[in-house]
Amino acid sequence: SFTMNTYLFVYDLMQFCGHSWIFTNMIIRFMSFGKDSLADTFYSIGLVMRLCQLLSLLEILHILIGIDKSRLFPRFLQITERIIVLFVVINSQEEVQGKYIVCVLFFLWNLLDVVRYTYNMLARTGIYYLPLTWLNFSLRIPLYPLSVLAKAFAICVSLPYFESFGTYSIKLPLPFAFSIYFPYVLKAYLLVLFIGMCFIIQNLFSERKAHLGTGNIKKKRS
Repeated sequence: SFTMNTYLFVYDLMQFCGHSWIFTNMIIRFMSFGKDSLADTFYSIGLVMRLCQLLSLLEILHILIGIDKSRLFPRFLQITERIIVLFVVINSQEEVQGKYIVCVLFFLWNLLDVVRYTYNMLARTGIYYLPLTWLNFSLRIPLYPLSVLAKAFAICVSLPYFESFGTYSIKLPLPFAFSIYFPYVLKAYLLVLFIGMCFIIQNLFSERKAHLGTGNIKKKRS
């Protein structure tokens, strides 16, 4: 409906503005301060980044209620990966926030999202600009695995701090005598992360074929 389409356009516009601000801020800071800007990336853009990622949870709701025709499971995996790494790993350990890997991870996320939300906004209005369509469905195939590697590296960097500070580790008193050692949970999640990556990459290739097939390209041109 027109109302739902307008709502989705406004949602995409908000995400585009947020990620564009982050992406532009990172580039300007790097051009102005060089490597010195990398260490405080999280402190300068972390709040907006967290707001954008929390807002992205609405995309799961969009799929569940049927106003977005994307596949639920791949989108759910991608969103939860970011939420876990950003809020559980990076946000909880101040020592990790100053690492260069955080800047790399944010750069990859925002590069992908600026392109994706630009494409989505135009698609809501019935505009399919072929170079942008190609970029949207092609760029994430190499960049998504790179972002997974960056997430895995961020988790590995955080492990010594989780071990030292005992963050999120739980030890219940008797008679339960049950404990959760969070570094083990993160190590197990690394396996889940790479298994999910294989599934999502397969889905990305399927989406690219569906949108960039010869028939679809001719249809959008017409």
